[in-house]
Amino acid sequence: MAERKGKLIDIEALWRIERIGSVSLSPDGAQAVCSVTSHSMEENKGATSLWLLSTFGGEPRRLTACGEKDGQAAWSPKGGAIAFVSKREQEGHKDESAQLYLIAADGGEARRISDFAPGIEAFKWFADGKRIAFVAWVWPELKGTKAQAKRWKEWKERKETGYVTSEAQYRFWDRNLPMGRVAHLHVLDVASGRIVDLFEGTDLELQRMDPDANAFDIAPDGRHIAFVHDPAAEKRLDNRKALAEINLASGRTSTVAIDPAWDFEAPRYSPDGARIAFLASNMGRRHTAPANAAVVERGGGWQVLTGAWDHAVNAPLRWSADGAALWFTAEERARGHLWRFALESGTAALAAEGGWVHWFDVAGDTVVTVADSMRHPAQVHVRQGGGRPARIERFNDALFSTLRLAEVEERIVSGANDEPVQMWLVYPPGFDAKKGRKYPVLHSIHGGPHAASGDTFHYRWNNQLFAAQGYVVACVNYHGSSGFGHAFLDSITHRWGELELQDVEAATDWLRKQPWVDKGRIFATGGSYGGFMVAWMNGHVKPGRYQAYVCHAGCYDWRAMFADDAYTWHAQELGANYWDDPAKIQSQSPDTFAARFATPTLVIHGALDYRVPDQQGLAYYNTLKARGIAARLVWFPDENHWILKPRNSRLWYGEFFAWLKAHDPGAKHAAAAGKGKRASA
Repeated sequence: MAERKGKLIDIEALWRIERIGSVSLSPDGAQAVCSVTSHSMEENKGATSLWLLSTFGGEPRRLTACGEKDGQAAWSPKGGAIAFVSKREQEGHKDESAQLYLIAADGGEARRISDFAPGIEAFKWFADGKRIAFVAWVWPELKGTKAQAKRWKEWKERKETGYVTSEAQYRFWDRNLPMGRVAHLHVLDVASGRIVDLFEGTDLELQRMDPDANAFDIAPDGRHIAFVHDPAAEKRLDNRKALAEINLASGRTSTVAIDPAWDFEAPRYSPDGARIAFLASNMGRRHTAPANAAVVERGGGWQVLTGAWDHAVNAPLRWSADGAALWFTAEERARGHLWRFALESGTAALAAEGGWVHWFDVAGDTVVTVADSMRHPAQVHVRQGGGRPARIERFNDALFSTLRLAEVEERIVSGANDEPVQMWLVYPPGFDAKKGRKYPVLHSIHGGPHAASGDTFHYRWNNQLFAAQGYVVACVNYHGSSGFGHAFLDSITHRWGELELQDVEAATDWLRKQPWVDKGRIFATGGSYGGFMVAWMNGHVKPGRYQAYVCHAGCYDWRAMFADDAYTWHAQELGANYWDDPAKIQSQSPDTFAARFATPTLVIHGALDYRVPDQQGLAYYNTLKARGIAARLVWFPDENHWILKPRNSRLWYGEFFAWLKAHDPGAKHAAAAGKGKRASA
């Protein structure tokens, strides 16, 4: 591989990258607005602004600069203004919660258009441009915005810190759900600021797991709103959601689609309002069932559209202007593409190829995408009339012109059941297989497990940064990974650890046969389910095969994992509840095999991690110490499942690399040789 000029990427460069977020097209397709987040290592925080991009080219123009995480930008239906969510100080009043703001597309000052004490989570415009529907967490027993504001003030001023609940679902990811509140749909009159709670006086609520703008849609005529909700009395993460519609004139709600076996999400009205597209998953058949695109004729029955297409469809859905097709993203072999699905023929055509397409929008025959890859962070491209993609920003080009990056290659190995398993290899800059040099190997094992090591620029586990340290980075998409068909994804159900380990070991066997691999310098690292995997490997792989492990936010003890926010899924994934079949659960739990642990391990965890509570990492670390095995703990009191603050990230990468080098015989020899050269000089 040819040597490139420039310096190696480091943690400082990683945090200088301008991180592009969601994108929204103007109705005429001539302009796009996107969010861009920049970070300060000195101030240890980030700031998000909105930027205006011309789809015909030209320099981006900054729209906002003074808000706190300006985001979720959406054009007004006539294209003259852009609404967004922010927390700001305006006219001497500082927002205590996120509010809606409006800014003219040609610039100027943004103005607050909402004053709703509980805050605004997500929103959509009505087609008339006079109203906005939004999501907010409210006290359901109260009536009117004044009552909500009064209760909000009392809540903010309370002295008690205890959280009290009788709910089955009461926390998510890194936060307790708002105590005593539920997510309701509201309508804001833009001119007057008047707000109406559409669910007031009913037992309706939106889903409790991050209710966003995909949870509802507004009919083109503005008379109805479709939404998904959990109809069960007790709300649970694994309940099936129903699709409903509310008549805004009468306030009456009707059920559009409900089935005890199916879960529905992400409704989207067709341009003529006669149909609603949505996502449907047959959870009654299998809890790992993929989301299919589906459609319902209003007043009629619903049907699955993509059932014969072995891909999981992601939200959001977008209709073509003529109502003949749907746009959506879906994974395929560890890449995230944008697809156009023709309803009449039932075929999906590749519309924008990943890398990984994270966001997109469609206006007429103009399509805009935000996509990254392992080779570069997110970039914005536009496609006009099905033509070739054209990039319309250059936010990070100056920085990346100074960097020497790693090459990426896709390989296939024969894994469990002799089935083909994909592996990404990321080579260190300057890698040359023909010079006789031998390189250390770093396994980066993905989480999920039903996710993938995708062709994406991952900031928390950045393969470019790993490779810049001199490692050949191996990312195995083991059995259970997404994007390789449902059978492959579901193959590990009720036997976690078995096939995945065979796949990782098959990759290690393949790597050990390569003349450029140093067999005595192989390491395995992973986060979340990847952390489970390295803990599992510590009890199942012969000591010495891997020189050290790194376990970030790893699952260690499946019984104690019942403290997590997704505990209702355990029996479906593992095959039983721990009290019904303790042996089955323990056979899949790393702690069962603690007597076999021998390999040095760095354990990292965040106290705000509710997906894998930090007790898991602490128990694993304590076990290693009690058994006299080399171990180190990095514990963050203010981080969740991910490490998000710049300085904590710098500490994370510093500890990560220092741990590997401390247990790398090659690094020790290189250091000794360096000292010898300096002494002789």
